[in-house]
Amino acid sequence: MAINGEDRISGDRPIVMITNDDGIDAPGLRSLVRVLVSTNLYVVRVCAPDSEKSAVSHSIIWSRPLTAKRVEIEGAEAYAVSGTPADCTGLGLSEALFPSLPDLVLSGINVGSNCGYNIVYSGTVAGAREAFIYDVPSASISYDWKRGDINANDFVLGAQACLPIINGMLSAIKNKTHPTNCFLNIDLPTDIANHKGYKLTRQGKSLGKMGWRQVEEEAQGAKMLSTMSMETDSGVVSDNNNDTSAHHSKDDSRLFKRELRTVVVEEGTDLHFLREGYITVTPIGALSQVDVDCQNYYKEWLPKISSSL
Repeated sequence: MAINGEDRISGDRPIVMITNDDGIDAPGLRSLVRVLVSTNLYVVRVCAPDSEKSAVSHSIIWSRPLTAKRVEIEGAEAYAVSGTPADCTGLGLSEALFPSLPDLVLSGINVGSNCGYNIVYSGTVAGAREAFIYDVPSASISYDWKRGDINANDFVLGAQACLPIINGMLSAIKNKTHPTNCFLNIDLPTDIANHKGYKLTRQGKSLGKMGWRQVEEEAQGAKMLSTMSMETDSGVVSDNNNDTSAHHSKDDSRLFKRELRTVVVEEGTDLHFLREGYITVTPIGALSQVDVDCQNYYKEWLPKISSSL
């Protein structure tokens, strides 16, 4: 797929394409589309997974063709795709599905924040990263959802709070001043109605540390939510009524489930400021950069081990 990233916004209204990892019916995506359409400032396209694809990172489906089914979303041209967020972005940019490139790709609004090391796992961030790799400006948007603390209108408030960022990006794209060596990761605080404003941050090393517990059946124990947090209710939380324990005893296999043990927050980074109530705006890239100390260490180490051959 060859994409030329020049000559953006040639029409009357910029084209914004939206994807996500929660699926095309998710409230975050639908709210973002509704807000963008209501402004009448953009041509809105949607190319999103047909079902939830949370925490699939930047995976792509290689072994089979993908289906793209037209979906009715008022004011937008929308397709539900049987692929990952990266697949959806790639297909949406290919000009095989839509007749032209978008000016901007937005991935979200995700149910749950994406900060620190969670960015590595995030399908939402991958949806924006795929556009960045192909020289199309992009941003991922996530909402620090807390179970039971919000309603669907909070996603609308979140989308509205992002409009100045979206308009600012499109203005920079039109003026050819938008940076080409990064994309944005935006996180919205839980109390979005009373947010403290925008905060430029950096990706930290914050992490939800996981553990594993052996269980007897799939329904046992608390459920891991798409937000990479745990269902607060204990006991059976799954609708799966299959008796998997017999199956697992037959073939002598064992069944394990993830559990969130602790959350480590690095001071002065994205998750820290998000929890203080800011809308965090974090420029990130696609390359895995390492510390200079590591480069220097291996610069000396590699000749030493090579000399012993």
